[in-house]
Amino acid sequence: MVFGHRILFRFLALLALYTSVPAASCALVPLAANGISPSQALRPVSQELFRSLEELARVVDVSYCVGSTGLQKPFECLSHCSDLGAFELLTTWNTGPFLSDSCGYIALSHSPSLDRIIVAFRGTYSITNTIIDLSAYPQSYVPYQPRDEGNGDAIPQCLNCTVHAGFMASWQNTRSIVLDQVSVAREQHPNHKLVLVGHSLGGAVAALAGVEMQLRGWEPTVTTFGQPKVGNRGFADFLGKIFGMSGPARSLSAEEWSFRRVTHIHDPVPLLPLEDWGYEMHVGEIFISKEELPPSIHEVHLCEGATDPRCISGLEGAENLALNPHEAAALATDSDAHADWARAHSTELEVLSNDHGSQLPLVSQRAGAGAGAGAGAGAGAESQALRNLPWDLISSGYRLWQLFFSHRDYFWRLGLCVPGGDPTGKGW
Repeated sequence: MVFGHRILFRFLALLALYTSVPAASCALVPLAANGISPSQALRPVSQELFRSLEELARVVDVSYCVGSTGLQKPFECLSHCSDLGAFELLTTWNTGPFLSDSCGYIALSHSPSLDRIIVAFRGTYSITNTIIDLSAYPQSYVPYQPRDEGNGDAIPQCLNCTVHAGFMASWQNTRSIVLDQVSVAREQHPNHKLVLVGHSLGGAVAALAGVEMQLRGWEPTVTTFGQPKVGNRGFADFLGKIFGMSGPARSLSAEEWSFRRVTHIHDPVPLLPLEDWGYEMHVGEIFISKEELPPSIHEVHLCEGATDPRCISGLEGAENLALNPHEAAALATDSDAHADWARAHSTELEVLSNDHGSQLPLVSQRAGAGAGAGAGAGAGAESQALRNLPWDLISSGYRLWQLFFSHRDYFWRLGLCVPGGDPTGKGW
């Protein structure tokens, strides 16, 4: 457990140093990376694609109602359900609160909306839980093997592929529920298009689900928001190949992309887990360049390949240039902060800043323990651990709560199952 905490604190050191990079330094990216000059203009999205992404952001926001305030038939909740006309809820699932669990819903959309079978994967409520989750080790990946139809088609192989162990466990624990329901829905509605959508860690699970469904011949369209890296270079290349996106992105119109990976400026999660840990981005990126809500169509851009330096990868380059190994090593060996986090590791705690100098607890939930003094002590311990983090390494104008919002702000502020959502972000 101590070794795991050491890895976590090394990650926190990297995250802290990432946040200390001035905005201007985000332009410090390698010239002509992957044959693309940073000065080359990005392609804009179409009005049709912009509307689709905006709607899907609301669709995935509804998934945060599952397990909290509730999502009921026919399609009712406290969030954007009333905005999504002609939706019909089929089922919800919630296998538990841990990384190896999953939560979401399956619904149909009918005319006047597009005819679709929609599978929405919820992300995590806790940014500290996300940090812990992203420190897991990779595991070998063996893709679903479709039945040989005897037509001479080669069975796709994923050579030397690894994926994040926690994401894979989450998909495995959800797989039978989702596949059974989608299979029945496809039989009953053969003309409906299959659409998968996920936010944050739910985006990673949606990616794994999408790969299997593509191999089954179900031809899903997958859209993720703030998705972390799922696997290594082998897996990233495999995903691009089976979705028909491994060639130059300009050979396809954006409406033909069957995998759309939406990222947002200053959101650190798409940059994680780190490349040094064996993880790589995959193709299909659509980049939101405006920090505040809502973005306009001119602030949503199509990216080229898996690591376009004009998009979120440019921020990764800036972070690497700014890294001070001595400061990182000093933080990683801070025994006092190390001990505080170790005492609090089982408590999830989301934090928001009420000013630039303090961090206030927002949500506290102790997994596997009842309410009372024990839970309160756990929350206090993690709050103390967060206070001991090196906030002096983070610019006073760019703290953890701002990263939290950058990770939540995709057309809407995601993760709020409240009446009308929070399209402006001014309610927090």
